[in-house]
Amino acid sequence: MDIATFIGVIASAMLLVMAILMGSSLTIFINIPSVLIVLGGTICATMINYPLKDVIRSISVAKNAFFARTLTFGEIIANFVNYANKARKEGILALESSLPEIDDEFLKKGLQLTIDGLEPQSITDILETEIAFIEDRHRLGAEMFQTMGTFAPAFGMIGTLIGLVQMLQKMDDPSAIGPAMAVALITTFYGAVLANVLFLPMAGKLRTRSKEESLVKEMILHGVISLSRGDNPRIIEQKLHSFLPPTLRVSAFK
Repeated sequence: MDIATFIGVIASAMLLVMAILMGSSLTIFINIPSVLIVLGGTICATMINYPLKDVIRSISVAKNAFFARTLTFGEIIANFVNYANKARKEGILALESSLPEIDDEFLKKGLQLTIDGLEPQSITDILETEIAFIEDRHRLGAEMFQTMGTFAPAFGMIGTLIGLVQMLQKMDDPSAIGPAMAVALITTFYGAVLANVLFLPMAGKLRTRSKEESLVKEMILHGVISLSRGDNPRIIEQKLHSFLPPTLRVSAFK
C-alpha cells in the first residue's frame, strides 16, 4: 500500500471541501449534468482514443498507484546471496525447492530458467523481452491517465459553453442569470479538479512506479545471470550493490 498516494488524494479532497464550506454550502457544488458532461465525456473520449481492452486494462494498472508491492533492494540482495550459498553447497537444482516460496513471478521465472540449465545469454534475452513488455504496459497506463487529464478540462469548458448558451436564453429573467452562470462555471471546476487532483498525479505516480519496477527487475536479471554463471555469493552481492548508493550498501559478509 502506498500511503503517500492515499494521503494525497484524501487530503486534497478534504482541503477542497473545507474551502467550500468556509464560504458556502457544499450542495451548490453538486450538479449532476456537469458530472455527466465532464466525467462521462472524458471517459468516452478516452475510449475513442484507445482500444477498449486497453481502457479496461488501465483499471488494473491504476491499482499500482495505490497497492504496488515490489521486493526491496535489500530483500533482493539477501535472497540472491542465500540462493548462491545454497547452489554452491547443494547444486543449482537445489534451488527448485525455493520456488514455491517466491511470490514475485519475474524472479520465479528467472530462477526456473537457471535451474533448467539455459545459457546466460538465452536467459538474458527472455527476461529483457519481458521487462520491455512490462514497461510498455505501464507506459500505456500512464499515458492514458495523462490523456484523461487533458480531456477533463476541455470537457469542463464544453460544459461551461453549454451553460452559457442556456443562460443567454434566459436574459429576459435577471433572477435566473446568477444561478445559471454558477452552474456553467461548475463544469470548469469539475474538469480542473479531476485533471489536477486525480488524472495527472496518477499518471505521474504510474511513471514513477514503472521506473522503480524496471530497476528492481534489472537487478533481479543481474542476480539470475550471476547465479547461472556460478558466481561467488560475495561477488553477486557486490554486483547487486552497484544498483544502490553507497550509503545503502549493507554487506552480509563481515
